[in-house]
Amino acid sequence: MAKKIAIGGDHAGFPLKQPLVDWLIQQGYEVKDFGTYSADSADYADFAHPVALAVESGEFEEGVLVCGSGQGVAITANKHQGIRAALVWDMPLAELARQHNDANIICLPARFISQEVAFECVNLFLNTAFEGGRHAIRVGKISC
Repeated sequence: MAKKIAIGGDHAGFPLKQPLVDWLIQQGYEVKDFGTYSADSADYADFAHPVALAVESGEFEEGVLVCGSGQGVAITANKHQGIRAALVWDMPLAELARQHNDANIICLPARFISQEVAFECVNLFLNTAFEGGRHAIRVGKISC
């Protein structure tokens, strides 16, 4: 069964989000796009909250969020207790977010990352396992 991925982003993330949706589907993932569906001005929280809720509820295994800097969607998603959203702009960060932090949402800065690097980061993020061990103890201390 295909891994279920929730994705969303604001207007600044839209030019990167749409190719990511197509690429994820081509890779065999089941994808739900929570919007936005155009480059018209939109508030990142309106898309980050639904993606975070979808992952937090367990309906989706992992999420992808995209905005101009990646910061707004990361801050918003991390308001949810069951979410560990990581801002990622290169492959080592994508890998460490999963290995050490058990991140379940990757947040990408559309204005600061190429499409090729974004695809590589998402691929690595979705295919890297959490190491557990000493990291599990640390991750267990994150929620308030």
